[in-house]
Amino acid sequence: MKIYSFKQSTGKSIHQFNSQNVMIHPLLKPDDPFQIGYFYLEENSVLGMHPAMCDQLLMITSGRGWVRIEGGEKIMVEPGMAVFWQEGEMHESGSVDGMTAIVAEGSRLDPERYLPSN
Repeated sequence: MKIYSFKQSTGKSIHQFNSQNVMIHPLLKPDDPFQIGYFYLEENSVLGMHPAMCDQLLMITSGRGWVRIEGGEKIMVEPGMAVFWQEGEMHESGSVDGMTAIVAEGSRLDPERYLPSN
């Protein structure tokens, strides 16, 4: 058995796209075009508007925040909710009080297969 850490203090800060107070910790990145990471969006954070480089599924695990697509209104998200962006879709996210989330990124994501939509 091995124990690993994905604590906020060992993650990577994101500064691209005018982002503020956002940290990601890569968790898995196999050879296929797929990876899983853990986001830490601190108080008053924003992960700036950017295109999804591939399909992305953001799964909120704690706290509350918001997401939006280019030209769209902010939609509030909370634990138990998941947000799917298709490759190329312009999007951003953030939080006033702080939020954590797991993000899965890859070319063959199919949330419709397993998750009911709102």
